[in-house]
Amino acid sequence: MIRTGEEYRQSIRDDREVWIDGERVKDVTAHPSFKPIVDVRARIYDLAHEPATAGVMSYVDPGTNEPNAIGLKLPESQQDWWDKRKAVDTVLNDIGGVVIRVGDETVGEMWSLYDGQDVLNEVDPQFARHIEAHIKKALHGDPFHVSANTDPKGDRSKRPQDQDPDMLLHLVKETDAGIVVRGAKYETAAAYANQAFVKPTIANWGDAELSDYALGFICDMGAPGIRHICRTGFAGRRPATDYPLANRFDEVDTLVIFDDVLIPWENVLFYRHTRAATFIRGTLHRYSAFPFVQRIEKIADMLIGAALFNVRQTGLDKQQAVQEKLAQLACYRETINAHLTASIALAEKSPAGLLMPNQSLLYTGRVQACSKLPEMIHIARELCGGQICVTPDSATFDAPGIAHWLAKYYSVNEDWVAEDRRRLLAFARDLINSDYAGHRLTFELFAQSPPFAHLAAVYRNFDFSGPLDFVRKAAGLSEKVMGKKKPH
Repeated sequence: MIRTGEEYRQSIRDDREVWIDGERVKDVTAHPSFKPIVDVRARIYDLAHEPATAGVMSYVDPGTNEPNAIGLKLPESQQDWWDKRKAVDTVLNDIGGVVIRVGDETVGEMWSLYDGQDVLNEVDPQFARHIEAHIKKALHGDPFHVSANTDPKGDRSKRPQDQDPDMLLHLVKETDAGIVVRGAKYETAAAYANQAFVKPTIANWGDAELSDYALGFICDMGAPGIRHICRTGFAGRRPATDYPLANRFDEVDTLVIFDDVLIPWENVLFYRHTRAATFIRGTLHRYSAFPFVQRIEKIADMLIGAALFNVRQTGLDKQQAVQEKLAQLACYRETINAHLTASIALAEKSPAGLLMPNQSLLYTGRVQACSKLPEMIHIARELCGGQICVTPDSATFDAPGIAHWLAKYYSVNEDWVAEDRRRLLAFARDLINSDYAGHRLTFELFAQSPPFAHLAAVYRNFDFSGPLDFVRKAAGLSEKVMGKKKPH
């Protein structure tokens, strides 16, 4: 059944080995670097129980007659996608910010493997049964599920066998109980998640010698041999009054060490199977790209809101040059909205009979959302003005002896008094100018894969036959020029 926030907190108090700032964390639910984002994830669980939001966040499973989370539901209709979209918006509006790694955007990667059951059956039919079992477990057990993709990689000019083999996660040995694996993965939110879908990074999986690296499995994030080594967090560095986003929504990234970890056979989805590795890398984001891009749409809303408030308070919104920049932000936002909406309206049946967003529209929307984001942030920075980088902190605004000067010079009119203006400038600074803002931008650019892989996904999924046939007819070419193979 759907868990409560407190049940989630209790589930990660499992004595897992988590390190941050050189110290081992006793309780990730209470540590200042983790508590804010753990509380956000707990809030998402609780929204499914509150009368005002339960109908948006959950549905009743016809097989069990129990409520399950909308985000984990297998998508079988357009309405399922509208419901998922509404649920994500409900969460982001409730918490007042954007969080990405909270589970609904990663469970779709298992659906992609579910679509590849014929590939799994090439190795052993039990692996297809395993993925189906884990999808049901996610539906009914409601774990916080993340995705582990990126390895440290080492020297990329060399094969992993020609350097320290642990640079890519690999098989150590098979046992009666399961497989033993060693290596490491980078994964956001792993230190406070329940489980991860671990799969290969981008590589040339056609090389049979890499087969020990072609692994896919579900791993308990508190399992023996797992160590979480986290980057320094942003929460708690400075007061929340000055950095309202960094203190609430920092999703801590982790280097997950697999130190000879036993993966039980029932958790193994494929291993030593390069075709399965190739399949999952090629289809990994056919579902998960949707909630990921939807969150960038909400970031666009934040950019528009921060910029528009800043120009309105001083009357600059009357200037045509300012309106044009606001229109650029609006066009960016609506381009994302259009791709998301159209990908549902023109959704496609998957090989396993699920309904996946129109792949060409979804992937082109992701390219637009990610590639244009730095430019849109800079437009918002221009509109917010130079005061976001020169305004004193909240303690200075409250200091006796100087507070009246700041009240004088930061008050614009009766509608915009100094404290509101300070809050807006602090929000804008944390959104587009702070250390946290720089981190978030890098994350958005690489979170699902690097830009070249985004374009590769578009190339694989765009239907080139239409433009080719149009030009063939317009130019009077013979049908032979079309060939028998698709260009991709």
